[in-house]
Amino acid sequence: MAGGLAALLDDVAVLARMAAASTDDIAAAAGRASVKAAGVVVDDTAVTPQYVRDVDPSRELPIIRRIATGSLGNKAVIIVLALLLSQFVPWILTPILMLGGLYLCYEGAEKVWERVSGHHEKAAPVVEKGPEAEARMVRGAVTTDFILSAEIMVIALNEVTDEPFWTRAAILVVVGLFITALVYGVVSVIVKMDDVGLHLAGRDSPTTRRFGLGLVKAMPGVLEVISFVGMLAMLWVGGHILLVGLDELGVTAPYHLVHVLEEPAAAVAGIGAVLGWLVNTACSLVFGLVVGAVVVAVAHLMPRRGRTSGESRH
Repeated sequence: MAGGLAALLDDVAVLARMAAASTDDIAAAAGRASVKAAGVVVDDTAVTPQYVRDVDPSRELPIIRRIATGSLGNKAVIIVLALLLSQFVPWILTPILMLGGLYLCYEGAEKVWERVSGHHEKAAPVVEKGPEAEARMVRGAVTTDFILSAEIMVIALNEVTDEPFWTRAAILVVVGLFITALVYGVVSVIVKMDDVGLHLAGRDSPTTRRFGLGLVKAMPGVLEVISFVGMLAMLWVGGHILLVGLDELGVTAPYHLVHVLEEPAAAVAGIGAVLGWLVNTACSLVFGLVVGAVVVAVAHLMPRRGRTSGESRH
């Protein structure tokens, strides 16, 4: 009996070690997948605060909580669809990922065009109030989040396609929960910083008041920096996705050129790995900007051609 109990405990210990190792592997893979989705995450963080602009401060966090809940629902649907596709038609993931990369390049190039041309379209202030207006705002935010969440989860899935089915599922769940908590946690901090600053500005201490006023004045700049970094990250991630996708589909010349440019930098002693990564990232960003600029040009020309054709018929 004692021998049987000892053997059972030994088996339990082995299973526990295996489970711990598996958990570590899932966490590591989820971390790698989350880093690859960085461009979309930063953009998501920059976009979401716009939905609570001019909203009653007491409703800001409840609205963000509702959007975060909708985002989790989006990711749950996307995870199921992505797992089914990866299990039964895995070849389709590369084209889907490239379409997403093309969309990221378009969005990034569109933001560059807005900055260069000065035609930056700002979000309209929230004029309507009440539960119905809030519900419409949340639906709009969740719809936008669906596109960004799809990009995040497909990018993450592409990093773990060699893993077993249930491991892939666990990794995607971890990535979805982690990124949702990260994005909407940061968004919550950002949208409440003004209130924190105003509260500190009303304190008796001159130092505290100055800090509070500085915090209020700094927030527009912080949002601008986040938006700018998100723009660059989208171009980088989108360009890299397209380069790798083209390489996998047999169009190897573009990515081969990147590797040729990367090799001298990677050979530098001590900092070669960092320099190589920087060259690869810069090439991906430029490629994403060029592709995105072409898509933006086509998208801007099509309405004009339609109007021109209509005027010619008249």
